[in-house]
Amino acid sequence: MTNTQSLSKQNLGYQKLVAAVAVLLFAVKTAAWYITGSVAIFTDAMESIVNVVGGFVGLYSLYLSSLPKDRNHPYGHGKVEFVSAGFEGALITIAGVAIIYKSALALANPTPLSSLDSGIYLVLFSALVNYMVGFFAIKRGKKNGSIALVASGKHLQSDTYTTLGIVVGLILLSITGLKWLDPVTAIIFALLIVYQGIKIIRHAMAGIMDEADVKLIAEVVALINQNRSSKWIDLHNFRIVKYGAVCHIDCHLTVPWYITVKEAHLEASKLECLVMQRFDHEVEMSVHVEDCHLSACAICEVAECTHRISPFEKKLEWTASNVASSKRHKDSDIC
Repeated sequence: MTNTQSLSKQNLGYQKLVAAVAVLLFAVKTAAWYITGSVAIFTDAMESIVNVVGGFVGLYSLYLSSLPKDRNHPYGHGKVEFVSAGFEGALITIAGVAIIYKSALALANPTPLSSLDSGIYLVLFSALVNYMVGFFAIKRGKKNGSIALVASGKHLQSDTYTTLGIVVGLILLSITGLKWLDPVTAIIFALLIVYQGIKIIRHAMAGIMDEADVKLIAEVVALINQNRSSKWIDLHNFRIVKYGAVCHIDCHLTVPWYITVKEAHLEASKLECLVMQRFDHEVEMSVHVEDCHLSACAICEVAECTHRISPFEKKLEWTASNVASSKRHKDSDIC
């Protein structure tokens, strides 16, 4: 079993727990709503429906992403995790809008509440379980590079904050007797639910469209700068694309034009090994080796070069911005 397959099985196993917890807590919150009649607790129960659906959608997506590469999917099936996260984000947003509508109706026609104490205890229990499961889901998802697991964890934690806010609102309601506090509390936290859903959709779309992860690129480029070989004259066309738990990296490396193919391949291999040490999960890296041009003499640190036409002027520090360029760097770039 490869490392990626092992990580995928870990992710899949934890997502099963997330789905099972979602079903359990939906039952708890539904019971709390039934005995109290609180529209705020109804808000929480409605979001739990999304947790259940999202949990099983995430489970299916992690199953697909764990499948090995095949002829039709040469980069694997990891992209489905972004689709899953986007779907879950859409469900969260729709649930938030539905809750706002239900709360507005309750605000216009308030209903009597009962057994608030019991309802509060039940939703507090669900909040504690949600937070713990969400915390470990995010931790495991980040470690194993699973956006679907991270999305599930963030959803569970946002559900926790919503629940705690609702509890505060219900406590104030029981103290003051102001019935309008129940639907108003629900509306406030429904808006937070909508915001969280839109954030998840935005992140998922970024992954589907291969948006550059500038922070990750900056970390990798900083590592390369710290361990840079004098024969690595230039680095450009640097790309990182995520496929679930797998990162695919492409770049162009400029080396002295007079070295042998074997020596050039060795320099590329050194770069690959260096970058792969940065990641805990699987990385596929493709380094395209190019020969140097004479305009690069000013940024070339190869001291023993006998083919210079101009002296070395200044080391060009690579950054997330300048390595993304599709063009080679040259003397004018150090000005």
